[in-house]
Amino acid sequence: MFDLLVKNARDIKGNALEIGINSGKIIDLSESLQGQAKEVFDAKGAYVSAGWIDSHVHCFEKMDLYYDYPDEIGVATGVTTVIDAGSSGEGNIKNFYALAKKAKTNVFALLNISKNGIVTQDELSDLSLIDEAKNIARIKELPDFIVGIKARMSKTVIGQNGIIPLQMAKKLQSKVKLPLMVHIGSAPPKLEDVLQELEAGDIVTHCFNGKENGILATDGEIKDFALKAYRQGIVFDIGHGTDSFNFKVAQVAREEEVSAQSISTDIYIRNRKNGPVYDLATTLSKLLKVGYSLEELISAVTTAPAKNFDLKNKGSLEVGKDGDLTFFKLEDKQEILVDSNENIQQSEQILTPVACTVAGVLYQESEKK
Repeated sequence: MFDLLVKNARDIKGNALEIGINSGKIIDLSESLQGQAKEVFDAKGAYVSAGWIDSHVHCFEKMDLYYDYPDEIGVATGVTTVIDAGSSGEGNIKNFYALAKKAKTNVFALLNISKNGIVTQDELSDLSLIDEAKNIARIKELPDFIVGIKARMSKTVIGQNGIIPLQMAKKLQSKVKLPLMVHIGSAPPKLEDVLQELEAGDIVTHCFNGKENGILATDGEIKDFALKAYRQGIVFDIGHGTDSFNFKVAQVAREEEVSAQSISTDIYIRNRKNGPVYDLATTLSKLLKVGYSLEELISAVTTAPAKNFDLKNKGSLEVGKDGDLTFFKLEDKQEILVDSNENIQQSEQILTPVACTVAGVLYQESEKK
């Protein structure tokens, strides 16, 4: 007896796949499954993958600058897990956790190294708000919620502090042994100085922004130090956002064999409602237009973020893993796709989620309200 039996789905290679889930876990996968089930979902030929993970969002709804609601950017859009990227710090992350536990979507968080997270745009301009001991205490207090730390290293955030906040983040990281995500943007600090502080496994988000301080040089090629960082194992993450994804940069990077290993949205309520982000599927469709294969896209929102943030029970279709699934179609459809700098591309194909499950609980399109 299955709690949920998925019939008539396809894996991303197009092979028939049926899945049985019990007690929130995948217990069987096969081309064809038989047996009784409390609930049967007919995927009607849709693709199925491990549940999509958006590893850079802002969904602490009590904030003012950047906020959203987990289920609006989660199960309502085919995303089963979201990771809030530094909206909160040690001073308010317990309040965020209390709200996040109520969501249908799995919610994790990166702890902003500044006390209150992004209450103001310049949270790293006052170094007195970075308290290592309190950060460590909070991480120990919420080990199942805090899966990494976050430092935003761009001009509007750091004030006159240069590279110092990043060095403080790296020191904290060395003690708590958690992943570090670093936001890059306008100088100061210079991108080269930021990348020099990082090591393999550290995550650079907004990797394909179109800013002068980004990875693309004025001669139209990827900067040498950025190539070096990529080849040394620093993880390049999309983090689309309102101002941080540029088609040309993504295309040039692709041509120089620099691909984003993880794809995330940096979504919050305004760029969800007004664009250019809208949802994770739209971001995936933009990378499809750049030339990423379906296998690369799905890996970048399943396997890669699960590995980057040590989500051991997520990210792959295997017996024993969490029953988090995303069902989607790859449709031949011409739509206008817009990057963060108002550059336009026209799609030939788009990804369209149709349903998802979180721990075996099904959320279909008609229920996503």
